[in-house]
Amino acid sequence: MLLEVKNLKVSFKTADGIVKAVNDVSFSLNEGQTLGIVGESGSGKSQSVFALLGLLAKNSMVEGSVLFEGKEILNLKPKEMNHLRSKKMSIIFQDSMTSLNPYMKLGDQLAEVLTIHKGMSYKRALVECLHMLDAVKIPEVKKRMQMYPHELSGGMRQRVMIAMALLCKPKLLIADEPTTALDVTVQAQIMALLKELQKDLGMAIILITHDLGVVAGSCDNVLVMYAGRVMEYTNAEDVFYHPTHPYTLGLMKTIPRLDMEEKELNLIPGNPPDLLNLPKGCPFAPRCFFAKEICLQNPILEELNSNKKRACFAPIDRVLRNY
Repeated sequence: MLLEVKNLKVSFKTADGIVKAVNDVSFSLNEGQTLGIVGESGSGKSQSVFALLGLLAKNSMVEGSVLFEGKEILNLKPKEMNHLRSKKMSIIFQDSMTSLNPYMKLGDQLAEVLTIHKGMSYKRALVECLHMLDAVKIPEVKKRMQMYPHELSGGMRQRVMIAMALLCKPKLLIADEPTTALDVTVQAQIMALLKELQKDLGMAIILITHDLGVVAGSCDNVLVMYAGRVMEYTNAEDVFYHPTHPYTLGLMKTIPRLDMEEKELNLIPGNPPDLLNLPKGCPFAPRCFFAKEICLQNPILEELNSNKKRACFAPIDRVLRNY
């Protein structure tokens, strides 16, 4: 087991009170696997992985356990965490324009990763950077190394971000919505590239996304999150063909389908809850078609079989009949 997260909780102290961003999240990941984390904005996807990497804001409070290669890494000292991030774990942030330094040439930014974390000379680091840019299929790499971020297209900047994240050849790559704001063709190219690099390097990937189409073509398992909690945890095929949680069902129904003629798109009624004042019991109950009085209790994440878990009181056959 490469990564095992148990009962992870993340909250933030604010002037208005305690914001409970992540509530009792658990999942695991083996080498070479891809885990997709999906859910609406504010469901706790990014904060969950930021906790793994020690990148949370200073007003955060973290509980639980995160085992990486069998070693507890939650709340490591900054120096130890920085060493782990540089050698074994890496992240692709969702906005390449704000993640890259606009005042530095791309070659200098990339080389800095290797000179700081690997102790390479600047000259040798540039050679390694050229090879990595070539690996992510950027044309005219020597020319690109002398450019600034604004001189590249969105797709090219995203490839640079991928190259930067892979320079130290991590065992775990976290991709936080890597295809945001890219057109469909470039999205497909980026995801195909990640899949190819994963095969070459043997790394595991955690993919955070809103795009369920990306999940279908890239992930082994899927974690469905809502209001900081895990609603369903299963393999990618079951998410699309056998969703067992009403929230997962709602997400599936919002996807436009070519084989059905509908006058208007489906939607999930209502709004996500206020994380300062979470509702009693199941957080999805106020928006759920199947909600009953028992939903005022908090459903536990129960194991249905070796590869499926869900937190819901609704009978599975009722959920499936409505799909």
